[in-house]
Amino acid sequence: MPLRRYLKIDLHTKGQQLEYQKNLRLLRIIDLSANKLSGEIPVQLFKLTKLNSLNLSNNHLIGDIPNQIGELKDLESLDFSNNHLHGNIPQSMSSLSFLSVLNLSHNNFSGKIPLGTQLQGFDAWSYTGNPELCGPPLQKKCTIPEKPDNIEQVEGNDYDTFLKSLYLGMGVGFAVGFWVVCGSLFLNREWRHTYFRFFDGVIDRIYVVVAIKLQRFL
Repeated sequence: MPLRRYLKIDLHTKGQQLEYQKNLRLLRIIDLSANKLSGEIPVQLFKLTKLNSLNLSNNHLIGDIPNQIGELKDLESLDFSNNHLHGNIPQSMSSLSFLSVLNLSHNNFSGKIPLGTQLQGFDAWSYTGNPELCGPPLQKKCTIPEKPDNIEQVEGNDYDTFLKSLYLGMGVGFAVGFWVVCGSLFLNREWRHTYFRFFDGVIDRIYVVVAIKLQRFL
């Protein structure tokens, strides 16, 4: 039978040494703070869905917070402070309804703090030291990039150019169509006679209709 290898963690807490191997998913607390850890936060960490407390502070971690952090539904305490994490705070964190302690300070997070009662309920110090972070509970407001002052003028000029091109095209089209018809009548004798006979016939019909109408009123 092949040998199966399991991840093993030795945890020292309250004067006891606990060994987690097959029952690693039952782990409640992870504190790896101040261990000079580097690299990105492993996504596999968030498969430990029974975690109540996760502390990775005071290390050299980089990258984003994985969106899978939202799977830690029982998480009550989270500390990622004093690292080099960056990017946006994932929206999935707003679903951590049991989270009562949060510290994301002194990283390089940016963008708007996701909306949700959970994340807005913490004090500003939970997010301090992230200059590019904005939105409540921070005093820094998230601003929408302003439209350049000359954009309306540019759009107006484009519209005027479009109208000029439209009118010019209509004028050229009318002139070409007019001279095609007139030129054909001028150069082709048979067409010219047919056209004038048709024109005379139309005038005669109009004359007859008008005369009949007037006769009824007299």
